[in-house]
Amino acid sequence: MEENREENIKNTPNVQAGGEQTPHKRRVRYKGKYPKKFEEKYKELNPEKYQDTIAHVIQKGNTPAGMHISIMVNEIINFLNIQPGETGFDATLGYGGHTKAMLQQLQGKGHMYATDVDPIESAKTKKRLADAGFGEDILTIKLQNFCTIDEIAKEAGGFDFILADLGVSSMQIDNPERGFSFKVDGPLDLRLNPGKGISAAERLDHISREELAGMLDENSDEPYCEELAKAITDEIRKGNRIDTTTKLRHVIEKTLDFLPEKEKKVTIKKTCQRTFQALRIDVNREFEVLYEFMEKLPDALKPGGRVAILTFHSGEDKLVKRALKEGFREGIYSDYSKDVIRPSAQECAQNGRARSTKMRWAVRA
Repeated sequence: MEENREENIKNTPNVQAGGEQTPHKRRVRYKGKYPKKFEEKYKELNPEKYQDTIAHVIQKGNTPAGMHISIMVNEIINFLNIQPGETGFDATLGYGGHTKAMLQQLQGKGHMYATDVDPIESAKTKKRLADAGFGEDILTIKLQNFCTIDEIAKEAGGFDFILADLGVSSMQIDNPERGFSFKVDGPLDLRLNPGKGISAAERLDHISREELAGMLDENSDEPYCEELAKAITDEIRKGNRIDTTTKLRHVIEKTLDFLPEKEKKVTIKKTCQRTFQALRIDVNREFEVLYEFMEKLPDALKPGGRVAILTFHSGEDKLVKRALKEGFREGIYSDYSKDVIRPSAQECAQNGRARSTKMRWAVRA
């Protein structure tokens, strides 16, 4: 009788080139009919091999583990109006979905540059795009922050089109080892590049109550910023280090335990989202990086060059809106989006992570 879980794979040796034998790696076992943990979802983590599974997961409105569904692809492509022979820049490579769509518009003529600070995911994306036929002859990927756009534009001779998708990729959020999600236990890290800077746990080790309250307010408009800052810093002062996602979530749950039962669950979830967002923005210096990028953006665009920017929270959107509006007033941009463009209802139904997305654009004078 067929078991509910996947069949056991024996540890039989594989013979590699040169006659060396390596033990076959046993697949992670799981209880029940469907895998629940990230590392158990082996089919979703191998999309090229299990395309039917991927299609089924997406059809249900979910994002497959280890994948990222690019948002507003059609709207971006329609606005950028990419022509063969042009030069473009994808500021945030991520899973490479937007990059691939833009490369297809070039029809093998022209060149694209892309940046990403995540060494883990960018290596996977580089291989994925190369396997799809987009190698170094048409795509240059740099492991650096997109605020270095001035350096890359100098190398490229300016850009005809630019895309900046400011969201964190789903494969980063879903992997518990990266510490981006309060839903699963993992180290409280939150760095886009785990090899640089300090983790969120290290940031909390020495932060003052006043600074933490300010961070939560400025980075995520957290209404309970004062209560949370007191609870978190008090916990750390007691010698209880908050170094995992679960520990931080428990402090938040305990702090908001006074709320009425009917609203407690929803409020705790939203507060967790805002708290993790505030810490992520801080440890990755996201506002500073975005501000620098927006300052350098006009000089990176060729005359008539187009830029599209996707934002995911009010802090980002305000900064982008202000920069584009001021640039238009000063004659730097010949046109810009007075109103935001949002994903369609259909896209939001298929991809829940698209709901908070706002797209803004501008054209260089």
